[in-house]
Amino acid sequence: MGTTATDISQRIIEAVLAQKLAPGTRLGEQQLAMLFDCSRTIVREALTRLAARGIVTVSARRGWYLIEPSRDDAREAFEARRVIELGLLRGRPALDKPALTRLKKHLAQEKAALRGDDVGARSFLLGDFHVCLAECLGNSLLADALRDFTARTTLIAMLYQSSHDAAQSCQEHVAIVAALEQGDAARAEALMAEHLASVQSALQLETPTDDPLHQLRQALAPVTPPGTPPESAPAPYLGALL
Repeated sequence: MGTTATDISQRIIEAVLAQKLAPGTRLGEQQLAMLFDCSRTIVREALTRLAARGIVTVSARRGWYLIEPSRDDAREAFEARRVIELGLLRGRPALDKPALTRLKKHLAQEKAALRGDDVGARSFLLGDFHVCLAECLGNSLLADALRDFTARTTLIAMLYQSSHDAAQSCQEHVAIVAALEQGDAARAEALMAEHLASVQSALQLETPTDDPLHQLRQALAPVTPPGTPPESAPAPYLGALL
């Protein structure tokens, strides 16, 4: 069986979650058709689906591009995630053993990725935790919606230079699962609220990205010379989230 539109859209979402595709990346129909060895019709169907899900946008003259969320888009995406994720956790009974086993396996993969140097795998796993949790809570429809919102917030984190540390995200995930294992849904909900707030607060949403010279201004900022004291050096981009 050949490549389907679903295969292509899933691969694009996975690449976004792994931070391998940046906001505004052009997705050429011909290039994707060559890459996946399929027709442009199938590629166009995949991109049309992603456009309906709010992941890509299309211009009659310029083609298909990954979205570049505005600051308002960012706030709305996090608000949507709060509604979904806190709602899923509210009043939940204790998870069954298979669900806990799956979540703990996912956490083990996150920790292994943190010890390695594959940033893409690390980013994907940190984002996919939330989708995995929704599936373990028994709602596949909301898990699908959450996958799209997680992809959007990944693009937001890249665009707005998230400083949220990957290790911190993993620790917060561990605490959420521990609360669920203890049957304390209220604590799990509170921890998730704190986690999402922490991720959102790490974004530089007040950066004037509507300034047409912003990207050039950032690129041409003075380089920190060797020997600069750590407290005066710019913070590294860790790009962790979720």
